[in-house]
Amino acid sequence: MFETLNTKVAESAIGRWFRLDGSGHPKQREGSLFTTELRAGTTTFFAMAYIIAVNASILADSGGTCVCESTPDDPICLQNEAYALCKEVVRRDLITTSAAVAALASVLMGFFANLPVALAPGLGLNAYFAYSVVGFNGSGTVTYQEALAAVFLEGWIFFILSLFGIRQWLARIIPRSLTLATGAGIGLFIALIGLGSAGLGVVGGDYTNLVGLGGCTAEYKDPAHANYCLSHVLRSPTMWLGIFVGGIFTTLLLLYRVRGAIIIGILLVSIISWPRSTSVTLFPHTAVGDSNFDFFKKVVAFHKLEKIGNALDYNYGKGQVWIALITFL
Repeated sequence: MFETLNTKVAESAIGRWFRLDGSGHPKQREGSLFTTELRAGTTTFFAMAYIIAVNASILADSGGTCVCESTPDDPICLQNEAYALCKEVVRRDLITTSAAVAALASVLMGFFANLPVALAPGLGLNAYFAYSVVGFNGSGTVTYQEALAAVFLEGWIFFILSLFGIRQWLARIIPRSLTLATGAGIGLFIALIGLGSAGLGVVGGDYTNLVGLGGCTAEYKDPAHANYCLSHVLRSPTMWLGIFVGGIFTTLLLLYRVRGAIIIGILLVSIISWPRSTSVTLFPHTAVGDSNFDFFKKVVAFHKLEKIGNALDYNYGKGQVWIALITFL
């Protein structure tokens, strides 16, 4: 059955376009069968699907287009339920856009470049965008809309540089040691984000120490500062769930070369977090928890963009925007 399917697809216009084995194309790829490509594409999807959720969570921490009406007791809206609900809508918007952009970019790469490369939003600059440029809950020097406008201009600059071959020239003149160091630095930065309050919460709970221990439960957090612990560090059940199931268990799956190890870890943690009566639930009995649970019960739904569509502010006269733009480049 599979042999017949492979033959039919290879002899079709699609098979010839992608130069499948048996397509008759002068440069057909030996061993490239439809079922093989389908299996490879599915494996690639499961290997990178986590980016959809992670990218949305990181960018949503900036607050997006939500407006924080700060008070002396709550300067960055940590206790503001209306603001928290708005951020959840932003996160859902970002999940939709992350999935749509990844799908479109991957289809274009496969159809026009004919390369087996899947594309999705990169992790690294998005964390810099959310936590260093816009800031947690919009506490930075540049607004979300201004930062997006900087990214928009950056895209056009990269397009022009690539069009004239300047980008390739710049890539060649950068020392290899600097290229490797940049990759390592971005990796360490992402690791710090994952271990910090935006992820597991293992570190980041100390006022004076960037890597001071965190992981306290909600009642021991400082209400005036984001995720700082007053006492009882490393007591959070969700933190330990993330460490043992999301971290150690997923690492073991990777060591044993289990396909889709990362997405398996994410799914397992998610399933454990579904029951509302547990201490690790994703849906606590709060306004945000109720909203998330109502959305979760739909199982399948198309979420239209409500908060982040066309959210650009071309305020290029602001110095901080140019600093962010140069750093993005």
